[in-house]
Amino acid sequence: MVDLAIMIEGQNGLNWKRWQTIVQLVEELGFYGLFRSDHFTNGRPPDMDSLELWTSLTWLAGNTRRIHFGPLVTPFSVRHPTLTARMAAAVDDLSEGRLTLGLGAGWQEREHHKFGFDLLPIKERFDRFEEGIQVVRGLLQQTEPFTFDGKYYQLSEAQILPPPLRGGGPPILIGGNGKGRMIALAAKYANEWNSNFLKPAEYQALNSRLEKKLIEAGRDVKAVKRSLMTGLVFGPDQAALNRAISKRGTATVEELEQRGIIVGTPAAVIDQIGALIAAGVQGIMLQWLDLDDLDGLEALAKGVLDQV
Repeated sequence: MVDLAIMIEGQNGLNWKRWQTIVQLVEELGFYGLFRSDHFTNGRPPDMDSLELWTSLTWLAGNTRRIHFGPLVTPFSVRHPTLTARMAAAVDDLSEGRLTLGLGAGWQEREHHKFGFDLLPIKERFDRFEEGIQVVRGLLQQTEPFTFDGKYYQLSEAQILPPPLRGGGPPILIGGNGKGRMIALAAKYANEWNSNFLKPAEYQALNSRLEKKLIEAGRDVKAVKRSLMTGLVFGPDQAALNRAISKRGTATVEELEQRGIIVGTPAAVIDQIGALIAAGVQGIMLQWLDLDDLDGLEALAKGVLDQV
């Protein structure tokens, strides 16, 4: 069994009507959860609707009862970790403990330039990211006032009140395919490690590296959930699949699969998910790019959910 969720790109035309429709459908169809990106705009023109992340998650928390949800991922480059921790605690409480808090360092240069955020060079960016994780954990997990004196963030006897209803706050997800610092940060701080667009053998290799880092950090290798966000090109039958593939341009099935994308009709999708499970994946977020293809989402649920 695997926790099978849907992931949408919020910067690719998401507005309230689309968000509310997708949220309600994902809840009704039985998917494990719904996750979304946190971007102010696209990586390249044209700009499209991009519904604000935390406002949208607040609506989801109050209008669903079952699905898990969260950002993949919310970056410290655009929000102070204190603000992130406060919002996460409140939204998790509203949902009665269904938020997964995906944290990131930031990467998209265009949005940072357009909206005036400082992305920083790579090393400094990840130094800031690690400090941000420490601030979030300190605010969510400590029951006493929290003080922090870092290069990028300074807090003095700060405290979230009321404290999170869930002891320690929502689980923290750290994502990335990096073999070095990101894996080490996940092993040290995360409750869930999320990679993206990997084939089973690639995932298995990184998973083994994570296990070594967890042991080095003195943590149980089972302490961190393993998940994967990956692309999906799906059709309930061959004709529908061919149409879906054609929307991806000139790429062949083989080329899409080489990029780590799951491609196929229900039987093929089930087989590919099975290979990922065998490689150690416990949760899969399937990237659903067409925000208006509700029939396809329903066909995916009917053809795949009960078989994985």
